[in-house]
Amino acid sequence: MRNVNVNSIGEYIREQREQAKISMRQLAQSAGVSNPYLSQIERGLRKPSADILQQIAKGLRISAEALYVQAGILEDRPADSGVRSALLADPQLSERQKQVLVEIYESFRRENAVDAKTGADTEADGPAELTVGSPGAEAEVLEAVLAAEAEAEAEAEAEAEAKAGAKSGAQPAGDAQTVPKNRPDSASD
Repeated sequence: MRNVNVNSIGEYIREQREQAKISMRQLAQSAGVSNPYLSQIERGLRKPSADILQQIAKGLRISAEALYVQAGILEDRPADSGVRSALLADPQLSERQKQVLVEIYESFRRENAVDAKTGADTEADGPAELTVGSPGAEAEVLEAVLAAEAEAEAEAEAEAEAKAGAKSGAQPAGDAQTVPKNRPDSASD
């Protein structure tokens, strides 16, 4: 385990809280810790336990693993290539976007690990790794994120349309369409 830099974990928590636009009081309440204790953590006066970090991560809606790595409780995985850390540290991404990107990245890694175990042809020397700056990696991740967001939007629109259709015209539209079709048929018989 690396030497824990208490200031860096406090600074990291403060940055994440500010990016999420959550007040210290709100985070303390959602994490189940006192406001003064959270303030001491952010100022580097206290070293939070793994349990407290997990509660803070839930309050921030970020990965507890990211806080554990930042605090030195967990070592950053060497196979990560810094992608996960880079995604989590990017100030231009929302927390939801970070989580989606990390999930996509991890799913690619799991898929490639399964391919490597089964002997399926992946890359020349083993499982493919998405590394920051590798040709096509950013485009592939961006494409996957855009596809996931488009799918989520389409599902939300379909659900909204279904609800609107059920409320607005289920009976009157059905009666209006059924009655004219039946009347001319019965008159011609």
